[in-house]
Amino acid sequence: MLDVTAADLHPGSGTLSPLLAQPGVSLSIRNLMELMLRISDNSATDMLLARAGGSEAVTARMRALGIDGIRVDRPTALLIADRYGAALPAPETWTLDVFDEAFSARSEDERAASAIEFDLDPRDTATPNAFAELLARLHRGELVSEDSTALLLDIMERCLTGENRLKGLLPADTVVAHKTGSLAGTANDVGIMALPDSAGHVAIAVLMKSSDRSGTDRARAIAEIARAAYDYFVFQP
Repeated sequence: MLDVTAADLHPGSGTLSPLLAQPGVSLSIRNLMELMLRISDNSATDMLLARAGGSEAVTARMRALGIDGIRVDRPTALLIADRYGAALPAPETWTLDVFDEAFSARSEDERAASAIEFDLDPRDTATPNAFAELLARLHRGELVSEDSTALLLDIMERCLTGENRLKGLLPADTVVAHKTGSLAGTANDVGIMALPDSAGHVAIAVLMKSSDRSGTDRARAIAEIARAAYDYFVFQP
């Protein structure tokens, strides 16, 4: 069990920060995984990242697996702060009020300038090919134990975010184990689509950044790409 402290509550999506702001909460790694993968809870994500040894350890694990196109450099709290140009104090002093103060201290012009720098920053980036390779190897059971593989895929199949992205235009009964990501002009969804009649599975990764289109338009683009891939494998001769 991991104790959730005030310093563990980070801005962004999820339920830990808005609902569990008072001390006295402990959660298992399994529960944190559910929050991270099903509702993109940033606080749970950063707690698990720290438990895994931090950003460098995760990137090193990717390299050890032979996956070069994924790098993890910051917890989500620092990533979001950099996106909006907010200067944060030492992590042990973080609270939701500290985040609010840091974000509100930046003007709109300063935030806009930080957004441009953020989109050009190579840190915390990945390629679609690397994500697809990671997902395919996960599905084949090449990354973790059989039980852990089954657990991860089960949680990802119950993802509650991005219903209008990869799954948006697929047949309603299509099983998709997936994970979304969103921040300002970024909209991502990566996952594994099950083809009908036990015809196999498709690993797919759609990543979008610096978009000035609406959230609905971004989701539609991802959905159309997923449907095109699905139709190709279902209807090819």
